[in-house]
Amino acid sequence: MIFSMVIDRKADVALVRTALRRSRAVAILGPRQCGKTTLARHFVSPDSLNYFDLEEPQSLARLAEPATTLRPLKGLVVIDEIQRCPDLFPLLRVLADRSPIPARFLILGSASPDLLQQSSETLAGRLETVPLEGFRLSDLGAAAQRRHWLRGGFPLAYTARTETDSVSWRRQFLQTFLERDLPQLGITMPAVSLRRFWNMVAHYHGQVWNAAELARALAVNESTVRRYLDLMTAVFMVRQLTPWFENVGKRQVKAPKVYVRDTGLLHTLLGINTQRDLENHPKVGVSWEGYAIEEILKAFRPDEAYFWATHQGAEIDLVLFKSGRRIGVECKRADAPKVTPSMRIALADLKLDRIHVVYPGEKTYSLAKNIEVIPLATFLKAK
Repeated sequence: MIFSMVIDRKADVALVRTALRRSRAVAILGPRQCGKTTLARHFVSPDSLNYFDLEEPQSLARLAEPATTLRPLKGLVVIDEIQRCPDLFPLLRVLADRSPIPARFLILGSASPDLLQQSSETLAGRLETVPLEGFRLSDLGAAAQRRHWLRGGFPLAYTARTETDSVSWRRQFLQTFLERDLPQLGITMPAVSLRRFWNMVAHYHGQVWNAAELARALAVNESTVRRYLDLMTAVFMVRQLTPWFENVGKRQVKAPKVYVRDTGLLHTLLGINTQRDLENHPKVGVSWEGYAIEEILKAFRPDEAYFWATHQGAEIDLVLFKSGRRIGVECKRADAPKVTPSMRIALADLKLDRIHVVYPGEKTYSLAKNIEVIPLATFLKAK
């Protein structure tokens, strides 16, 4: 059961509005059920002739002759679930190139531009993308942190009346995503194999990618495992955090770290249903790490983001590059984080401007010169 809860997504509305001012075509891209349609309805009413939902037979019928239908439209045109009609992309290129511009296009999709190859090939230089990942902690406020961490950011999972309802929704989402949504993208890999892979990634959450180990566990070759990983990344279910290399005279880790992007889905895959389950689970620390990393990347939208690690054991969870700054972030689920040798090594070797130690507590304090402990919610506001 879902109850009414209005979440102000003004940050996402502002991002889309800015993109529409400067680009002829804008794509809101993110996983299904993350709120793309609701966001688009801030700009065009679903009752408007300028609104097309390609999951509705009426919209599909109207687009049986797409040029005849789309060419006369003026203002903002919304096309939802664009991945269902990739043949529209060449026409959108033609319409976006008109001068003067009678219409701009807001398209919504559930896959990355790399997976929607038509968009990257035909709308190159014309299409600006706005990622949407579900509710942010900065949308919800610090008081929602425990609930948000446990349930994740999918609106219907977060707003469910009870934990049981939330878990039920997430289980159904996983099944539907594998059995219906992926095939609609032209992906023919067996749902059972992808589910086993997804479960394995959940158990490797927060670890450095080891294709050989997963291939052995799944009894497939390494190239198949790599293809599965890239696919789940392209549909916004998995994040690959790439390593940063610095000329520091040390052997550095060169494989990415992998995370299940939504902690609600992670917890469902791990059999975690309640806050008590989460607190007692051996993955609670890396769950918090992934949660904090995802929220930081949503809020900061850095120019570049990496992790850093050496084979000697020094590491830092995030190295963020933004506006000429080089910022290190450590995510610690601890009551009172302390300075570690890794922090000092990373600060010196990577020439970081500052290290922020992000934790679930409530106080901000200094650990050492250029090393500060700060609550996650406070850090997101200070971006």
